[in-house]
Amino acid sequence: MNDWQSWAAVVVFASTYALIISEKLHRTAAALGGAALMLVIGATDDKAAFYSEHSGVDWNVIFLLLGMMMIVGVLKKTGMFEYLAIWSVKRARAKPFRVMTWLVVITAVASALLDNVTTVLLIAPVTLLVCERLALPVAPFLIAEVLASNIGGMATLVGDPPNIIIASRAGLTFNDFLVHLAPLSAVLILVLIALCRWLFRKSFVYDEERAAEVMSLEEREAIHDPRLLVQGLVVLVLVVAGFVLHPVLHYEPSVVALLGAGLLIAVSSVRTSDVLADVEWPTLAFFAGLFVMIGGLIETGVIGQVATKLADTIGDNEIGGSMLLLGSSAVLSGIVDNIPYVATMAPVTSDVVEAMGGSGNHVMWWALAIGADLGGNATAIGASANVVVLGIAERNRTPISFWQFTKYGLVVTAVTSALSAVYVWLRYFVAAQ
Repeated sequence: MNDWQSWAAVVVFASTYALIISEKLHRTAAALGGAALMLVIGATDDKAAFYSEHSGVDWNVIFLLLGMMMIVGVLKKTGMFEYLAIWSVKRARAKPFRVMTWLVVITAVASALLDNVTTVLLIAPVTLLVCERLALPVAPFLIAEVLASNIGGMATLVGDPPNIIIASRAGLTFNDFLVHLAPLSAVLILVLIALCRWLFRKSFVYDEERAAEVMSLEEREAIHDPRLLVQGLVVLVLVVAGFVLHPVLHYEPSVVALLGAGLLIAVSSVRTSDVLADVEWPTLAFFAGLFVMIGGLIETGVIGQVATKLADTIGDNEIGGSMLLLGSSAVLSGIVDNIPYVATMAPVTSDVVEAMGGSGNHVMWWALAIGADLGGNATAIGASANVVVLGIAERNRTPISFWQFTKYGLVVTAVTSALSAVYVWLRYFVAAQ
């Protein structure tokens, strides 16, 4: 970094990150302020910020969130989430740790089939109601679900946005992810459940009176608009099918979500203004600001230089390189959000793989995917799902601070990344000999 703009971009990003961490300024205000400064110093411009696929706002993420938030807003009006809350509590016999285990497993499986952002948008309202019914603290349950969504999303091509970027660049298929990453994801979910038992042990307070009240409820009575529920579920199924069939239909998830939201509003009797009122606008604005800031680091070459130095360090050492790539990806994804990180590292990884003669087992790509997906758990802004849940919690007057999330996320990321490194070593180097 030899020019003043590169250093200025680093200062702006670091200062904004410090403000987000300190929470002296709301994260949305900090991100938008940082984005504005990136534009003022010329680290990026309007074309790069708003139109560049490489260094601009990722509109696919923004509109995926918008579409799914609108669909969730309609489903809220049907009583479906109350139904699911009562149902899940009954299945777990109203025992707090069992409830968390149920929600973690459901979140992980759903994140693999859909994507982690969509999943947390659907699961979070259920969790809020469960915790309210059982008089439990909300934060541990929401944090556990976010961690599960990022681990579960690692299992498939559509589960986490970075996987889609990697699959496109490396020519990997849906089945490739299932074969190589789904087994690891399943093991790590079991590890997460064990960690949750320890990390959140003080939160599992059983209230016998509250539990008895919930167990006596009839979940079907929670549905107060059956017609709207049917309409919403039909659209949701179509949207999920669109996500799963992405490799065949070639419609981006954002397009599918917007089409689904538009269809649901058109066929139902809900007012558009009511649906839009449920959208987490501050969360969308935060993402826009964050993308512009990271775009400034990309445009000035800061991230490119870091990626190049990492590639030079790896060289043609496949085993050492895969471990370094996994570990560094876990660290960097927690800082700059795993979507722009992977978008930047994908071409660098491609060059490294080519220098190694093609690396037929794709170990470098799996190392990048594992590190980026798990690293998203490290901090409150490491992955899209994290930011979405923090926004939902704040909107429901149960805010989760940056450090409240991060102190648990760092532990889970360290443990799961270390176990994943062992998995990569055993599967691609020991078993291959």
